[in-house]
Amino acid sequence: MRVMVLIKADKDSEAGVLPSEQLLTEMGTYNEELVKAGLMLAGEGLHPSSKGVRVRFSGENRTVIDGPFTETKELIAGYWLWQVKSIDEAIEWLKRCPNPTGVESDVEIRPVYESEDFGEAFTPDLREQEDRLRQQIQQSSEQR
Repeated sequence: MRVMVLIKADKDSEAGVLPSEQLLTEMGTYNEELVKAGLMLAGEGLHPSSKGVRVRFSGENRTVIDGPFTETKELIAGYWLWQVKSIDEAIEWLKRCPNPTGVESDVEIRPVYESEDFGEAFTPDLREQEDRLRQQIQQSSEQR
């Protein structure tokens, strides 16, 4: 199963405060462990919401809203995408993570939908399209 591990933003990350060399070193070591274990598929830190935008969908209308966004507790400062056997395995790995903020913080683990989760609505044609797109994504990333 794949899981998305979401590091929540705080006032410092939203202010653009960058991690210390020590935290970057600790996270680098942790990421190496994840890669060696075959778990880490992707992972990145995100710029503060002041550098982002939201696009609000309302029927056929699209409205662009410039950051920053006020609800810091709802914002994401970074993420990992992991391939694990279970949520329990993800929890065990996350417990080994350096504290991403150095203070009290929450990191959320959420399962990623897999094609079988959609049941009959995910028709053979849609499965074929999904497989084709995944192959194209893989080829594109290998060419970069």
